Amino acid sequence: MPEPVDHAAQGSPSSGQPVETAQVQRLTDAVTRLRRALRSSIRTDYPWEALPMAQVELLQTLAAAGPLRVGELAARQRLAPNTVSGLVGRLLESGFVDRQNDPGDRRTARIGLTDAGHRQLRDWQRAHERRLAAALAALAPEDSAAVLNALTGLENLAAALGEDSTPAG
Repeated sequence: MPEPVDHAAQGSPSSGQPVETAQVQRLTDAVTRLRRALRSSIRTDYPWEALPMAQVELLQTLAAAGPLRVGELAARQRLAPNTVSGLVGRLLESGFVDRQNDPGDRRTARIGLTDAGHRQLRDWQRAHERRLAAALAALAPEDSAAVLNALTGLENLAAALGEDSTPAG
């Protein structure tokens, strides 16, 4: 039986440099902790912000792509259509999205952002930007600079993981 391959230790095919398992573990831990800290701090600092992340991600997709069918939303979010239908139902109840006629097929509908949905997403984005700006300002200048200098690499990592097909430049 062949030995299991440690893909992390193999490194990037394009860079030729090995990526150590410990570094990959640190990155995984840092991303998880950052996401958790941001999610909990936003609810502490901005208690009105209670929109679940899955709903925010749907609003972001609709803001970027325009009205979409539930199946298209599911494919873009890599979720099951029934999961997306449930999320859309809650967003419909909140008034953040609406059903729009699909010009190509009258039997189906597209889900689009309402004015309230645009406002909610804008408020969510601003709250997160304020929170992140405050946290960056609290860091030592070299740490803040290191985080900001890593943005292109992090954007490219997200693209390599399949979030987007266009790496940042």
